[in-house]
Amino acid sequence: MDFKNKNDDGILEKLVHINRITKVVKGGRRFGFSALVVVGNQAGKIGIAHAKAKQVPDAIKKANETARRKLIHIPLREGRTIHHDVYGKDGAGKIVLRSAPKGTGIIAGGPVRAVCEVLGIKDIVAKSMGTSNPHNMIRATMKALSKQNSPKHIATIRNKKISDVIEKRG
Repeated sequence: MDFKNKNDDGILEKLVHINRITKVVKGGRRFGFSALVVVGNQAGKIGIAHAKAKQVPDAIKKANETARRKLIHIPLREGRTIHHDVYGKDGAGKIVLRSAPKGTGIIAGGPVRAVCEVLGIKDIVAKSMGTSNPHNMIRATMKALSKQNSPKHIATIRNKKISDVIEKRG
């Protein structure tokens, strides 16, 4: 599934996965739908959400609204990649995210690609291991991204200048 929508406020909405849910009742089967959505401003803010409804458009709308309320900030290097290599795990979903030089592009599969696109990452290499379940992959990706430290954060922890932290990068 790939559904992009950019609203007036500059937030990009991307549908990652739709699932049909069946509830068996006395008269037969009742169908519902669940939607997994990522939203972001392509400048370091991202939110993910999962919502259920009887109709697909309603599920997508509910998920978008929830994701907009749960936006978090992820630090990016030069506004195009992550600061350092990170590993994330959630359930059976394991992911390795590696920073890449300019011009590499997004080398990532399905759900991870959607997360990178709405976050504003332009150069990254990602490897998903374990499961292909989009829910676990996205949660593992978010855990990995939140584990990342920016030079500004490290400098404040060590009581040093940002230039002292960055000079050994290489």
